[in-house]
Amino acid sequence: MSAALLVLAKAPRAGHSKTRLCPPCTPRQAAALARAALADTLEAVLATAAPRRVLVLDGPAGDWLRPGFEVLPQRGDGLDQRLAHAFADAGGPALLIGMDTPQVTSGDLGHALARLAEPETDAVLGPAPDGGYWAIGLRAADPLAFLGVPMSTARTCRAQRARLRRLGLRVGELPPLRDVDRIADARAVAALAPTGRFARALASTGTA
Repeated sequence: MSAALLVLAKAPRAGHSKTRLCPPCTPRQAAALARAALADTLEAVLATAAPRRVLVLDGPAGDWLRPGFEVLPQRGDGLDQRLAHAFADAGGPALLIGMDTPQVTSGDLGHALARLAEPETDAVLGPAPDGGYWAIGLRAADPLAFLGVPMSTARTCRAQRARLRRLGLRVGELPPLRDVDRIADARAVAALAPTGRFARALASTGTA
């Protein structure tokens, strides 16, 4: 089984990107951090062996987009709908991540794809310390895997796991990764990948 790698992302824009970093960041600085996080994420995806790499994008693509990606528009209102449509539009088995874990490596992604390819696994889920999740993979798209799952809460990962199991799916667990929501997250993540674009962008804001 060869799964596609999907990245669910928003085009970085001041006043719309990473607004929970403000303050101490300005909207322009927050957008620069979002751009750097997205660039680091896309680089890790490009370094991972996958038959397809798909950016599922809210907004226009910019000069940060590198060759090697298909681009699909996000569809739906809530995040649960957008996730359901992303898997449906991609078709076939897929692993999806967001743009909020710029410390992710090709090794992390390769491990996740390998877990999803295991014969006894139907889905994989990577928790985040805030109660959400940084990665989810499905062997087959199913909107019922997402619709109605509460998103962006301290119990999202738990609820998502319960939904997958309620559908009869065998869920493989991935190692946790911290995602960037607030400035403490940004500092912790930058320390994990100090040579990345995100760490350099954070240092340039003077808030590191």
